[in-house]
Amino acid sequence: MHNIKEIRQNLEHYKDKLKSRNIDVNYDDLVSLDEKNRSLIQKKELLEKEKKEISKKKDKSLFERSKEITIEIEKLSENQKNVSLKLDNTLSKIPNIPLDDVPIGKDETSNKEISKNGTIKNFDFEIKSHYEIGTSLKMLDFDLASKTTGSRFVFVKDKLALLERAISNFMIDLHVNKNSYTEISPPLFANAISMFGTGQMPKFENDQFEIKLDDKNDRKFLIPTAEVILTNMVRDQILKFEDLPLRLVASTPCFRKEAGSYGKDTKGMIRQHQFYKVEMVSITDNSKCIEELERMTNCATEILDKLKLPYRKIVLCSGDMGFSAEKTYDIEVWIPSENKYREISSCSSCGTFQARRMKARYKDKNNKINYVGTLNGSGLAIGRTLIAIVENYQNRDGSITVPDVLKPYMNGLDKIASN
Repeated sequence: MHNIKEIRQNLEHYKDKLKSRNIDVNYDDLVSLDEKNRSLIQKKELLEKEKKEISKKKDKSLFERSKEITIEIEKLSENQKNVSLKLDNTLSKIPNIPLDDVPIGKDETSNKEISKNGTIKNFDFEIKSHYEIGTSLKMLDFDLASKTTGSRFVFVKDKLALLERAISNFMIDLHVNKNSYTEISPPLFANAISMFGTGQMPKFENDQFEIKLDDKNDRKFLIPTAEVILTNMVRDQILKFEDLPLRLVASTPCFRKEAGSYGKDTKGMIRQHQFYKVEMVSITDNSKCIEELERMTNCATEILDKLKLPYRKIVLCSGDMGFSAEKTYDIEVWIPSENKYREISSCSSCGTFQARRMKARYKDKNNKINYVGTLNGSGLAIGRTLIAIVENYQNRDGSITVPDVLKPYMNGLDKIASN
């Protein structure tokens, strides 16, 4: 969340940056609320000062005035509290501002390709989609999931379920053993305060799956990503400088309504309400965010390098970034049946934006308290990695070759074929 004082002092800068995010902010209302809030605080302080002076004099003739001041202060406090809440609510819906090197643009058409890696395979037979291959092997069952649960769900069975688990274990092992992340097995529910902290609420509340509990005041949500629960581990804390950076990783189910995706990717596993993802989170000295972003992105691409899957890296433009991000790299993997790259990871630096919402801070070398920097990234989306392996490693006979790095996790299995 933004600091109103910084906006006040750099209003034109914020207007320019937020314009590139394609968002309309009523600056007149924002400035008016800020001025009103400060005016009420000032009036209250003057009255408190007057009351203090009266108490020093111990003059009984001023007793009635003291009572009047107390009533006035109570009214001002209540009024100021309401104005402050309106101001905070307005600020909470304003996204992070992009860094200067982020391309300016309205949507994904303005994203910039940074690099391409890997070799796209030329198949000498007709390419099949992952859902055609999986269904033929009787290891992906969308009809059964539709019957038991609804659309945008799937049963993953037999050797493909083993492959899904192998992908997760491989990713976690690499991030923990080589990339110095600490594995976490977190709750899959998040409360409203946690959802606010990382920016899912209040602006995107309708996109979340809320759990109905007996206590309506105790609101819980299924996590849309482990970023929410991992990042909030440092909420309301003051960390030691020597403990930074904190690097956390978790493999969890994720749950999303996918609002606005009606009619998109209706076949297969590309866009599901429930999916598995390995998530990386870094909590760092806020001056190290971009350095950490490059490191995190390299940790994600290393997975694809080892799986020998072709991919490209792009930097998102200002209009395509997530709400809390100041800079984002997307990694897109090649999907043969679609003849194009599809997102498999998104790595973002949020600067101090989330930290301000969470009141997550640290003491620097000079013992000064600062907000931490937060970063998050997929390392990787497990379902989409499964899709990429099934399609890029497919064979003429409908079988799937197991990538070399996954064989130790597949009980030495070389190929997935029908039983």
